[in-house]
Amino acid sequence: MVLIASILVAIGLGSAVVPPADTVRYLWTSATAGTISADDVTRYQIIWQIRTPRVLLAAIVGAGLAGIGVAIQALVRNALADPYILGVSSGASVGAVAVSLFGALSALGIYAVSVGAFLGALGATALVYLIAAGRLGVSPLRLVLTGVALSFGFQAVMSVMIYFAPTSEATGTVLFWTMGSFGAATWGSLPVVVIFIVAGLLVLGRRSRILDVLALGDESAASLGIDATRARKSLFVVTALMTGAMVAVSGTIGFVGLVIPHITRMIIGATHARLLLIAPFLGAILMVWVDLLARTMVAPRELPLGVLTAIIGVPVFIYLMRRRGYVFGGR
Repeated sequence: MVLIASILVAIGLGSAVVPPADTVRYLWTSATAGTISADDVTRYQIIWQIRTPRVLLAAIVGAGLAGIGVAIQALVRNALADPYILGVSSGASVGAVAVSLFGALSALGIYAVSVGAFLGALGATALVYLIAAGRLGVSPLRLVLTGVALSFGFQAVMSVMIYFAPTSEATGTVLFWTMGSFGAATWGSLPVVVIFIVAGLLVLGRRSRILDVLALGDESAASLGIDATRARKSLFVVTALMTGAMVAVSGTIGFVGLVIPHITRMIIGATHARLLLIAPFLGAILMVWVDLLARTMVAPRELPLGVLTAIIGVPVFIYLMRRRGYVFGGR
């Protein structure tokens, strides 16, 4: 109920405020293919064509970031892990920048940047895994170190491309996108992201027992008959696809996938079945409100989402670190 109420409030608020009753009426009209008066057309279009897909995208991305954060922290056994620690976001940014600045994939029109980002994310995923893989499989430490190192490399490539960008306007657009934004949300792009995130969260939920074991270490997994390397590989692919799909439509949004899993553990404990049920809802609620603040605080201008999530996330994470009795995975 909190999530639904947050979505309705966020849809109605903005530079043009629409009362809750009218917001619900416009949404009901769209859902039932009803009719509206000529005087309501402008507000109806604002609600249905602009704000609704944006708010829904914010909710699904927030849910995805939180769910992936829970899984990644178990996969690599690192309390500081987030969805971007394995270099996926940096690879996606390189793909998006290449499309934006040099016109690659221009035949795809408005979807060119998203497709370029997704392809960049997949390429980064494959590269990280190939480099991290050893004769004994892929260890959590090798994954993290490889991901961090390649992330710096991808950022360097992106910086070089921006430096040689033909126009400053293109540079500003790219920099804003890489800091996170739902400004490009459309009904056309929403279904693909929803499919990736919902399917990914369902897979992670079904593997919650495996995540419980992986969080204890590979030796514990082996003693229970679980092939840690194989399980980690399959879950790595799932989280990479989810992250790539999100970065492709929203850019990089920090701290949500890092902080929300820890907050959820403080509330309900460290069992992954419950974490993967509650954390996505908390992430969705947070992202809906962060996006609302981003587009209303300095309206008509819009703040990058990464700025607000950092302002919120840094103090919260410092508090979690200093909170007596709290450790990764428990209290």
